[in-house]
Amino acid sequence: MDILPIHTPPDFNPLDLLKPLADVLAGEGPVVAPYATNEPPANLLTTLSDTSGNGSGPHTGQGPEAMAPDTAVVVSTSGSTGQPKQTMLTIDSLAASSMATAMKLKGEGQWLCTLPVHHIAGLQVLIRSLYAGTKPIVMDPASGFDTEAFTSAAQEMTDHHRYVSLVPTQLHRLLNSPDPNTMSVLRRFNAILLGGGPSNPDLLGTAASEGLKIFTTYGMSETCGGCVYNGKPLPGVQIKLDDGRIHLGGEVVASGYLNQPELNTQHFVDDGETRWYVTDDLGEFDDNGALRVTGRIDDVVISGGLKISAASVRRAIESVEGVHSAFVTGLESVEWGHVLAAAVVGAPESRQTLADAVRRDVAAEAVPKVVKFVPELPMLATGKPDRQQLIRLLEQAFRDGSAG
Repeated sequence: MDILPIHTPPDFNPLDLLKPLADVLAGEGPVVAPYATNEPPANLLTTLSDTSGNGSGPHTGQGPEAMAPDTAVVVSTSGSTGQPKQTMLTIDSLAASSMATAMKLKGEGQWLCTLPVHHIAGLQVLIRSLYAGTKPIVMDPASGFDTEAFTSAAQEMTDHHRYVSLVPTQLHRLLNSPDPNTMSVLRRFNAILLGGGPSNPDLLGTAASEGLKIFTTYGMSETCGGCVYNGKPLPGVQIKLDDGRIHLGGEVVASGYLNQPELNTQHFVDDGETRWYVTDDLGEFDDNGALRVTGRIDDVVISGGLKISAASVRRAIESVEGVHSAFVTGLESVEWGHVLAAAVVGAPESRQTLADAVRRDVAAEAVPKVVKFVPELPMLATGKPDRQQLIRLLEQAFRDGSAG
């Protein structure tokens, strides 16, 4: 099976991906494998006969058994919790995802690309545009994301139906833009998909008060991106909980990971009727049947023999007035086993205010022993917090006692 590795550095023009994507979706071109690193990811390199990583042309894979039949795209996961994995998405799964999205949004239309196209959220903007037969608008690749570039790009849109995918950090910046044209173009979107991580309730409240049509999304590379909108599954998508662990099922589920059979066995299950992806997330259904993600399997921190959910501590901290966002994790401690540590963006009334909120909403034992105020959370290109960098930052603060 031929593979076309495509290097997508920061100045890459996303429109250059349209032709190879159109070819493979029509069954007439090589598998598209975008990547942002200096050379293709290791799992992809082992499948290429030419491992030079120059991305200059298609390559014939060694060991075709590693590549699932009908694969159209190999896309890397965000790597927010460790080593990125290369996910195989088929023509059928991508088509099912695009159709379900159009049904949920009540129509196809023109998309604005604001996210990296080597990850699923940005790549899906191009794929949905191809299925809709519309020309996507992209921000100037050289400018990165800023409110001026976004506003300028949005003003170029001409279709009656307009859509965009954002991450919370981007929406926060846009809502605080001094340019009145920014809010004007935001209101013009028929839907703003907001994903990549949890959204602060204050952020969603501000967006709603401005009349913006926000759809919070939940999904991942393994489900062709967001497949749960505002807590409800897209048409054709199923959700089930197994001891609180979220399973997502349907045609949108990937074929698996490239060259990682053990992980495939752990995360992909075919019960004869439905193909399921077993996530690492925990969730629950509210009274209206909407899914709420409560944390991760590895989110539970055992401190002093007590089990504490880092996600519940984060939500308590983010409920404090003046706090924009937070990251909470556990750090190894000789005395406690682990201690709770938090990186906090914002200016609460005091550290005591944070402690009081955690004590009230979670438990006294859940109050973080390490609190580090930062101007912003370091993010991956996908908009997800860079967990590895944040953990290193908090570990250093814990070691030298500089938290504060």
